[in-house]
Amino acid sequence: MSNGAGGRKKNTELSTEPYKGVRDFYPEDQEVQNYIFGTMREMAQKCGYAEYNASILEPAELYRGKNAENEEIINEQTYTFTDRGEREVTLRPEMTPTVARMVAAKRRELSFPLRWYSIPNVFRYERPQRGRLREHWQLNVDLFGSDSPAAEVEILAMAWGLMSKFGATKEDFEIRVSSRAFLNSLFAQLGLPEEKKRQVVHLLDRKAKITREEFAEGLEAIGVSEDAFSPKETPADVAAVLAPLHETGFDNIVFNPSVVRGFDYYTGIVFEVFDKHPENNRSLFGGGRYDNLLAIFGQEPLPAVGFGMGDVTIRDFLAVRNLLPEYVSTTKVYLAVTSADLVFEAMKLAGELRQAGITVAVDLGDKKLGDQIKAADKQRIPYVIVVGEDELKNGVFKLKELKSGEEREIKRDSLASALT
Repeated sequence: MSNGAGGRKKNTELSTEPYKGVRDFYPEDQEVQNYIFGTMREMAQKCGYAEYNASILEPAELYRGKNAENEEIINEQTYTFTDRGEREVTLRPEMTPTVARMVAAKRRELSFPLRWYSIPNVFRYERPQRGRLREHWQLNVDLFGSDSPAAEVEILAMAWGLMSKFGATKEDFEIRVSSRAFLNSLFAQLGLPEEKKRQVVHLLDRKAKITREEFAEGLEAIGVSEDAFSPKETPADVAAVLAPLHETGFDNIVFNPSVVRGFDYYTGIVFEVFDKHPENNRSLFGGGRYDNLLAIFGQEPLPAVGFGMGDVTIRDFLAVRNLLPEYVSTTKVYLAVTSADLVFEAMKLAGELRQAGITVAVDLGDKKLGDQIKAADKQRIPYVIVVGEDELKNGVFKLKELKSGEEREIKRDSLASALT
């Protein structure tokens, strides 16, 4: 069939695919996401951090105001648009500027040291690939108000503890620590101009993704010897942080001068957590010290150190080790009915069980009993109770565990205790 004179039929059907670079979360996927968020939240709160949040919308100038590197981000990687009030708005590409804005807004009212965390979704328009999408969620942990090395020790120990909480052994990962102060000192000794500094930082940031030969050739092209980035001694600020961590047994936290982190706002210690699995040998997350971020709001510097852990990379870490949790339905029992006339009686029983804290779903009686039980099994609901005339009359119901096929006859007033 043609559309007009010789034209092709126009396809008016909408695609069922999500927008490129974002994800749909079906119940099984959401269960994994809830596990990841729950583990993050539990660890942060155990360490004394309070949760905060903010809108995904920010004025575009919040990101332009930070540094030159962010000009590239706002121009090439952000979702930025003009709203109906002619204001330029950005979907947040990261959370650090937002938390800095919030702290700056109420600095005089807050008590320091300040421990905050959040799990926001962030957006970047970049090429989707393994471990990197256009939208992801990220645990952000920040400690404001201390310039003591103990602040870095706390943050690094927390990052280590998170990995352990997710089931990792210390052989599974390595935390590599360096220092922007060390790097700046090295640049000063080498007399590098700003453009070459940026080139070196970019090359160091890519070191784990290229061969040693490519790294050496890159440095040679810039006019820098590879030996300059192989110091014989650990910088003093890094050593002050590593010593207490090694005493505690965190010996997979090591000095590595190639760690630079991508953002220019870091001022001291920087670190990255690396997965050592051959199928996922990459950086998982990182952070560091940033003491000058509040300057963009016209305020005095405020010491700060923190990190961000993304849900995509930690999910990959779990997947290659078969550490993802098995999906279990949040519904404990399914009430199947022998007749549509008994649906409301089943709903009364469901109400009794819910009052006792049991999660219950009720079939609406529009299919055969066998199909109802199959539906419960497909949804991975562990138990089924059949509600029929005889069961309601006698007050005794059959409780069936679908996985084993085991059935038990239980009195109505004992069902809740049998399911707990």
